[in-house]
Amino acid sequence: MENNDFIITVANSTHLDFATIICEEYESSAKARGTGIAKRTPEYVKQKMLEGKSIIAFSKDGVWAGFCYIETWSHGDYVANSGLIVSPHFRKAGLAKSIKKHIFKLSRTLYPNAKIFGLTTGLAVMKINSELGYEPVTYSELTQDDAFWAGCKSCVNYSILMSKDRKNCMCTAMLYDPKDHYEPEETKEHFEKHSKVYERLLRFKQRIFGKKADEKKTTFLQLLFH
Repeated sequence: MENNDFIITVANSTHLDFATIICEEYESSAKARGTGIAKRTPEYVKQKMLEGKSIIAFSKDGVWAGFCYIETWSHGDYVANSGLIVSPHFRKAGLAKSIKKHIFKLSRTLYPNAKIFGLTTGLAVMKINSELGYEPVTYSELTQDDAFWAGCKSCVNYSILMSKDRKNCMCTAMLYDPKDHYEPEETKEHFEKHSKVYERLLRFKQRIFGKKADEKKTTFLQLLFH
């Protein structure tokens, strides 16, 4: 789990000054990708730091490099590792993978019985998740807490989500269930074997979502997720 090129640690009160920089990078990244991202405020990021529910990364010389935090839903039954962001200066250095592993370990420590889930539009994040034991699932297997879905309102794809009755969107849903899961070696192998299928699925969703999809296409997507 170690990445010796960076200092990766649980964020705390000494890191509050980085909250604005992190939020600016969230907004910049969302615009660059054009896929939408839920909006975060510096106050919210600071709260996560003070609660000990976030991971922050720095270069060896102290330059901010990355961040991720934990959210809980349905009275702690579900946990999301959200807001993974890496500074453009430090991308393609394996940092995102290292942060994901640290936040996953922190989540398992703080909430050992919770189901850990995530939504992503990126194949790279799907790959990292699969190496931790996550499996692709339908949206129905995620928390149904209205507060969670309300967090998607600032995403540019929110209208798509609601038009699908919160059953699908541009993001792919992935879940780790501590009580019922495959071993990471198995989920990693499965992802590598079917990565081309997932890649085609992501492109397919990008083409059809936002348009009026017929019932056959919706059923097709649901079958692929199982």
